[in-house]
Amino acid sequence: MTRKTVLVTGASRGIGKAIAVKYAKKGYNVIINCIQNEELLNKVKKEIEGYQTSCLAFVGDVGEYDVCKELFAEIKKNYGSLDVLINNAGISYIGLLTDMTIDDWNKIIRNNLTSVFNCCNLCVPDMVSKKKGKIVNISSVWGNVGASCEVAYSATKGGVDAFTKALAKELAPSNIQVNAIACGAIDTEMNQFLADDELMDLIDEIPSGRLGRAEEVADFVYAVTHKNEYLTGQVIRLDGGWI
Repeated sequence: MTRKTVLVTGASRGIGKAIAVKYAKKGYNVIINCIQNEELLNKVKKEIEGYQTSCLAFVGDVGEYDVCKELFAEIKKNYGSLDVLINNAGISYIGLLTDMTIDDWNKIIRNNLTSVFNCCNLCVPDMVSKKKGKIVNISSVWGNVGASCEVAYSATKGGVDAFTKALAKELAPSNIQVNAIACGAIDTEMNQFLADDELMDLIDEIPSGRLGRAEEVADFVYAVTHKNEYLTGQVIRLDGGWI
């Protein structure tokens, strides 16, 4: 039986790593990417290969179209085409809008939103030709409700949500499903800036009484891409009842 192939961007740690490992456990060929930490990405590659599956590690900024073209050339050479695309790459910015520079703004737009366009633009033609494919964009609850001092981040995730809904309608006739997972507070390095008392205050706001785990996100992402061909155009919150 031919192995399926998945690309997970931003996979050197946190949610991206958990997703990549989940698909490796399920027997997929796994392509992993990060923007610069080659050493960390290679550790993930080694872990994935421990599940007796193939892994391609690619270091580069998928927010840059030419870099993304290099990545997809490697994918085509090694695996032909993708069955599943997980757009997870992203960064955060916390601070007042008035303190943000135009360079800061452009950086987060490129990393969080342009990267989604780039990867989709390059993978969709092959999926359309096969009349089959799954795309999942990792979003945030802040894309739905916005967060003070995270205006740019919220804007990018709102853009991801709208992008997801629109692309799903465009690709549905080709039997390609596009969905987004809007994560709440997940226990990753992105939240490690919080002091202990701030963390406890955050947890008190969450009805489930805890942070989510990266592995829970990975399990849900896999479930969304496994078998179901009628679920598309959805932005599904995974937040413990927080929002």
